[in-house]
This record gives sequence, structure tokens and C-alpha cells, in this order.
Amino acid sequence: MGDLTIVPIGTPRERKEFVDLAYRLNADDPSWVPPLHMEALELVTPGKNPFFEHADVQFFLARRDGRAVGRISAHIDHLAVAMNPDQGMGPGTGNWGLLEADSEATAHALIARAEAWLRERGMTRVLAPMSMSVWEEPGQLTKGFDHPPTVMMGHQSERYNDYIKAIGGYAPAKLLRTYELDITNPFPPLIQRIVQSGEKNPRIRIRNVDKSHFDAEAALILDILNDAWSDNWGFVPFTDTEIKYAGKKFKPIVHEDLIMVAEYDGEPVAFMMTLPDLNEAIKPMGGKLFPFNFIKLLLWLRKPRVRTMRVPLMGVRKKLQASRLASQLAFMMIEYIRRNSISRYGATRGEIGWILDDNQGMVAIADAIESHVNKEYTIYEKAL
Repeated sequence: MGDLTIVPIGTPRERKEFVDLAYRLNADDPSWVPPLHMEALELVTPGKNPFFEHADVQFFLARRDGRAVGRISAHIDHLAVAMNPDQGMGPGTGNWGLLEADSEATAHALIARAEAWLRERGMTRVLAPMSMSVWEEPGQLTKGFDHPPTVMMGHQSERYNDYIKAIGGYAPAKLLRTYELDITNPFPPLIQRIVQSGEKNPRIRIRNVDKSHFDAEAALILDILNDAWSDNWGFVPFTDTEIKYAGKKFKPIVHEDLIMVAEYDGEPVAFMMTLPDLNEAIKPMGGKLFPFNFIKLLLWLRKPRVRTMRVPLMGVRKKLQASRLASQLAFMMIEYIRRNSISRYGATRGEIGWILDDNQGMVAIADAIESHVNKEYTIYEKAL
């Protein structure tokens, strides 16, 4: 076996090699969902992913005998560095992510190289894995290896968690969880009464988003999100460019009756975004759209029939978060989307998350609708 070399990469050809490696190393994992190749390449391409507008990023490939056997990204998100350190990020904090490796030795060498890159640039602490932004696929999967992730959630083999823990110095910084539930069952009587009470309140209006005003609706939702999540651990605000980029990416899988906005006295104060699980459609495609998969995907997007609906984002403006109204609005939106998911899309299962393990309000809502944890992701930290 030849010597291992780790080299920084940046050319289009090298980025393609970086992306392709994940498909090769995960080919035998039945729970891994191959992302669409064009989207995986876009993630790591400056000028296409707006993350690069506020982050310094370096990608590394590990090669043995000329063959790629591992990869990692190292990055410094300047918006995250500027945040209050009490919220998890803050000055001196860098990240690594997108780790793939054929062995523990390769993984350790890659992580050491990423740490060195961060240290050379003045970072004193690392939070990882982050692939790449906290809004993309944060954390190492530590529970739920036996079933595929839903749309926009990550999946790594259990061996990667063992690799991280074996290094020494890495300790859990935060636990992220997803919750699943059987949505064919009505919610408990208490929740039904809360929903019915809200329906009688003339000050409350729950409405679908309007795709004919998509840009305005996307901006509204992200405005509520930036306000609602601004005190959360790990929060990094969306830039205007990222808002436009997210809107463009979400638009094909956005369905008006699955995204709700709650208004109180005419003011939009909360939202809930639900997405049909795109991973169910793309998993058999192996990351390839051509020659025929793009037709299948277009037909699916037009009228998806799915098992699972995922709630990736929901939020209530901060001024209401300590009130009973906040949970009432959440239960109303969840119930309306539950009904639509069953009757119009054939869904039987819901997934909510990720949710921070210490987010008491969201955990209480998840418990109240009788959901249970199905996946856990750990973000680790280490002093550099």
C-alpha cells in the first residue's frame, strides 16, 4: 500500500473528483441517498453556492497511489465568527465537514489537515462536522443509521462517529434531533381542543403561501425565521443572496397547501414549512438525472405521492415565543398540514427537525403530538 498524500484542490476537475468520491465510498450503504450530482457539485463551487460570499473554504483530497481515498472541507464562516460566542459560534471558531474516508487512518489524517488549515488562519476552536453551513447538513449522525434520511438531512456511516471519538479532544457541543410520527392518527384530544379554540378566534388567520407571489412569500418566511431563530444556538443569519438562492432551490418542491403562514391581527407572526420527501424519489436515481430520470423527477414534482412529509423549518416571532399563542399557532399549522398531507399526497409519516435537544418549546410540541426521536446528530467541538 502506497503513502497517503493530502492535497488542497480547487479546479473544476478536482471538485468533480471530490464529489464523485462520496458515491464510490457509500455505494454499499443501503441508507445513503445519493444526492443529485449537479446539486452536490453546486454545493462546493464558488460563484454558485452563496456560502462562499461570506466564508473562506478549502477542500482537500487524500490520495494513495494516485487514487482518491478521502476528502474533507475546512471553512471559516465570517458571519458565524461574528456571532455571540454564547450562541455556539463566535470569534475563533472554524469548521470542517464533508468528510469521506476509506479508513480510520485516512479520516484522522484529513481531520488533522483541516485543523492545521484552521489553526494557520487564527482559529482557536473547531465545531464539526458542518457540511458546510449550519443551514445545510450539520452534525455527525449518531442515531438512526438503519433508515435513509429525509430531504435535506445528512447521513454518514456509524464508523465516522467512531473515527471522531478516537482522535481525542473532541467533545459533544450540541445534539440535534429529528422526530417522527404516524400522521394518519388524529392528534390527542387536548391538541384538537387547542386547534378548535384557535379556529374560533377572529384575530387568528392561518393561510397557505401564494406561489404567484413566491419571492415576496419567501422573503416573508425568511424574515420571520431570522427573527424567530436569532437567539438559538448556532444561528447564522441568511444574507439577501442566500434568501434568493434558497427560494430558487425550494420552489420546485414547494406546494402551497404544505406551507402555512399564521397571522395575528393581520400581522404575519409564524410559519411552518413542510416538504414532500424528495429523497424517496431520487434515491433510485443514483445521483443521475439523464437520460431518463429527469422526466421521472418532473412528473413526481408535479404531483408527488410520498410516504413521508418533512418539516425542516418553523418559527414564531420572538415577541410571541413565551406566550400560549405561540404553541396554539404551531398546533393549528401542524394539524392543517397533517390533513393536507394525507388527503392530497398519500403521506402516512411525518418528520420534524432538526430540533436542538435543549429547545424546550419545540421539544414540548413534538412530545404533545406524540412523536418520537428517530435520528440524532452530534456537533463536536475541540480546542485548536
